[in-house]
Amino acid sequence: MRAPPRRSLPWRLASKSLMCTVGLIARCFLYGLNRVEVTGLHHLLRALDRRKSEGPRSGLLTVCNHVAVLDDPLLWGILPLRYATDLENLRWGLGAHDICFKNRFTSTFFSLGQVLPTRRLWHSPLGGLYQPTMTQAINLLSGPGNIPFSPDLFFSTDGTDSFPAPAAYAANRNAWVHVFPEACCHQSSDSSLRYFKWGISRLILESRPAPEFIPMFIHGTQAIMPEDRGWPRWLPRVGNHVRVVIGEPRDVDDLFGHQRASWKLLADRGDAELLERSPEAIGLRIEVARSVRSQVETLRESIGLPREVDHTACLAENSKGTPSAASPRFRIRMTLSDESISWRKEIRKIITPQLARPPVSINKE
Repeated sequence: MRAPPRRSLPWRLASKSLMCTVGLIARCFLYGLNRVEVTGLHHLLRALDRRKSEGPRSGLLTVCNHVAVLDDPLLWGILPLRYATDLENLRWGLGAHDICFKNRFTSTFFSLGQVLPTRRLWHSPLGGLYQPTMTQAINLLSGPGNIPFSPDLFFSTDGTDSFPAPAAYAANRNAWVHVFPEACCHQSSDSSLRYFKWGISRLILESRPAPEFIPMFIHGTQAIMPEDRGWPRWLPRVGNHVRVVIGEPRDVDDLFGHQRASWKLLADRGDAELLERSPEAIGLRIEVARSVRSQVETLRESIGLPREVDHTACLAENSKGTPSAASPRFRIRMTLSDESISWRKEIRKIITPQLARPPVSINKE
């Protein structure tokens, strides 16, 4: 049986109330206790206004660097409050499963806040590019006529947990999805960028139709929640200068049309292993992730931060703390990655028939 067009009224009211409240707190904190400078806000507002007046004809994908644990929701404090009340025109985000979804309360809180549970490979072998959450994100970005609906109103990240499946509802398609491609907080003296992970490449290569793309850069929130902060660690610091730069909207097909066409040729072969592990697929993911990072880097340099000198910094193997391809640590990681892929495939064979009726639900409607 097909899902209803949107979630139940009680859920939508609870979600709207939560997101409005958090948006108000973020805006009051930013503008009341800090100095905020936003460049290019009109680019984002025009995109949101157009989606509101004309209806979303495609998804909206925004990307930003990640310098503090409170970047989301603080980043959205720059939006005028009237944008916090339009639930179907608010962002969906990805949140760490091991932080945001540790128990029933936090799971419900972040699900109402339109955050998807994302497993990280450093914390779980079930993480990575092809975890169910990435499929949800791709489907949210895609139109209802391009990727078939699933009858399942819930999805599982490991076969035992259960979370709402927002992409099952037509009203959530062609959605706004925001990601931090660095996938963790990265604080450095020169505000340099970490390498971008390949999840952003999947969103760009596989969503249909091609979404609108807006790059962003944030600077200053690292002083609000510095990684080396003392007691009380939970308390945000105030009196800081926060700068946000928003780039012009671009159609993904204009930026990545060649890569998307090449990906479609690979996908048309119908070989899942080819898409996961082949040199062609890996090369496309590297190329897209590097290009997205370059656009965020351009915004970074636009506010006077020093130009990136090490042009290999965009590569994962050259990132500080990341082992080189020749190191034993790297070989061990790749072995574990291969094993985790095999493990996930076996788990999917076992749990797929069970996912239509998950054993546990985090909400009662």
